[in-house]
Amino acid sequence: MARRSFLPGARAANVIIALGAFALGWAIYVRYALLEQSAVGLACRGVETATCETRALVITLFGQSIFGIVAVATAALQVLRPSLVLFTLALMATGMGLVFYNNNLAGLAGGLLLISFARPWRGATE
Repeated sequence: MARRSFLPGARAANVIIALGAFALGWAIYVRYALLEQSAVGLACRGVETATCETRALVITLFGQSIFGIVAVATAALQVLRPSLVLFTLALMATGMGLVFYNNNLAGLAGGLLLISFARPWRGATE
């Protein structure tokens, strides 16, 4: 008996799209409103606000390529064992990795996510 390939249903796809758009929007906001504004960088010197701590955390994370590493790791797990949760997390991490300068690893994760659509899915209904 052949199993159906991984393909989220309509409701799951709507949730995945919403969460992916949220992650991408948040990453774009942080990059262009907090990271690339020199005025924010100057204002954050010696100040400990939530905005400045978020800025420092994101700079540390993309400096270590954490967004790209998380994207590749979750996408690889998605290829090995497809699930909606892993796909959603991998998509969110891939979007953030592409925005936060981790393009090589996030691009690889995007390719792995595309490959995961060809994998048989245990959660599929015939």
